Amino acid sequence: MQRQVDIEEAMARSLPLPLAIAIVKDPAGKYNPISVAWAMNTSKEPPMLAISIGRMRYSFEGLEANKQFVVAFPSSTMAGDTVFFGTHSGRDMDKLSYYGTATEPAIRIDGVLLRDAVVNFECEVAGKIDSGDHRIYIGKILLAHVHQDPDVKRLYAIEPDRLGTVKVDEEYSSPRAK
Repeated sequence: MQRQVDIEEAMARSLPLPLAIAIVKDPAGKYNPISVAWAMNTSKEPPMLAISIGRMRYSFEGLEANKQFVVAFPSSTMAGDTVFFGTHSGRDMDKLSYYGTATEPAIRIDGVLLRDAVVNFECEVAGKIDSGDHRIYIGKILLAHVHQDPDVKRLYAIEPDRLGTVKVDEEYSSPRAK
């Protein structure tokens, strides 16, 4: 049975959410990471994904100017990086250098990959849609990279103020698959 609640309570109950870190070259030429919970695949052919960035965020300026970005899905070892990138502004500091996050150069775009991430996607902006106080950037994936260790786990927002991995408790198969 459902009960009506305010939207904030319902959003909090929609967890866990996969986390992502978008890395954008800012107008000053430095690479600026921003943690985002709103990222999704949007197309298989061509491969595309979308991220949603608030208009007041410093990364918004970089995306508007450079039209390229990396989307990294952080590993469970990157909880500190992810929180830091989501709570500090690139207007005030070089977040990658300050936090000491390991990077490697991107290949197809002017960007960096996060070395410890599970996956990194190099993207170019293929479209954008205004959505209230955010703008959704649709990125065409130009190149994909995965962590060399297949056992590295992704990081999720498990509940408010709690990050972790998601463990599958049991196998599930659809009754129709039998």
